Amino acid sequence: MIWGNFAEWNMQNILMRVLIATLLGGMIGLDRGMKHRGAGTKTITVVCLGATLVMLTEQYIQVNFPGLANMNRLAAQVISGVGFIGVGTIIISRHRVRGLTTAATLWASACIGLAVGIGFIEGGVLITVMMMLSLHILPYVERFVARHSRYCNVFVNLEDSHQLHVILQNLRDAEIVIDSVEIGESKIAGEGVSVHMVLYTKKATERTEIYQILMQSEHVVSVDFM
Repeated sequence: MIWGNFAEWNMQNILMRVLIATLLGGMIGLDRGMKHRGAGTKTITVVCLGATLVMLTEQYIQVNFPGLANMNRLAAQVISGVGFIGVGTIIISRHRVRGLTTAATLWASACIGLAVGIGFIEGGVLITVMMMLSLHILPYVERFVARHSRYCNVFVNLEDSHQLHVILQNLRDAEIVIDSVEIGESKIAGEGVSVHMVLYTKKATERTEIYQILMQSEHVVSVDFM
């Protein structure tokens, strides 16, 4: 233990666990709130504190009612229960899924609360630091990789699915490899079918070029890149 044995059951340790859980949950929540995400400071702090209370209650039962506590039961319920809360933050808009990071942050914050609640302060602090670094650094890494990737996700809305073969042939003529094709009903009324394609370009090809190739067909209603 770096900062002493916080697993011991006494009022000082209980107070320290609650304060540390509030601090860690508040740090994560403040970061998400500054980015105007669905779950902000209040939500994530409350989730972290709630998980901390669960583990404090488990240890309280173990100390005061020996043999009645199962240290894994309530923790497992928290981990699965917070997953349902996270589902409410996920929004599917057209072809994009939003809120997955917020849902994952809520779940991870609950896990941090569980660790702090049982006295594993080092683990809670370490994971909080790594989460903050990941949330700030990985977006830059993703953008860098995306700029240099030759794979491209494209959603094309067509008036008629029978015209798909023309579009595929135009892409092949431009030396663009069609990795996969999925056809489904368009979510926008009056736009026929929606086609999801994963394309691979053998040479450096801008999205504007792919857009122009796809729009050559008069049956293409709209094109959306991911």
